[in-house]
Amino acid sequence: IINNAKVFIKIQKEYNSFSNYIWNFTNNEVIKNTDDKIKTTSPLSDLISNDLKRRGMKFVGSTIIYSYLQAIGIINDHEKRCDYY
Repeated sequence: IINNAKVFIKIQKEYNSFSNYIWNFTNNEVIKNTDDKIKTTSPLSDLISNDLKRRGMKFVGSTIIYSYLQAIGIINDHEKRCDYY
């Protein structure tokens, strides 16, 4: 936890916020799931996971990052028939 917090703070200083860092990967665009396949990873979560690992974070695999991106609204994974799509 302490190690990841230190990396997090470095990212905040580099990008002025962790939000800026994360949204930088999508040019501030929400990624919409265009099919009804249930996913647990994506090229985006792979990319962010690898970057965080390169920076020294631990326990930031692609599945965890994918779930995080869903939770913060970067990936909209609602099914097409859902009102929130």
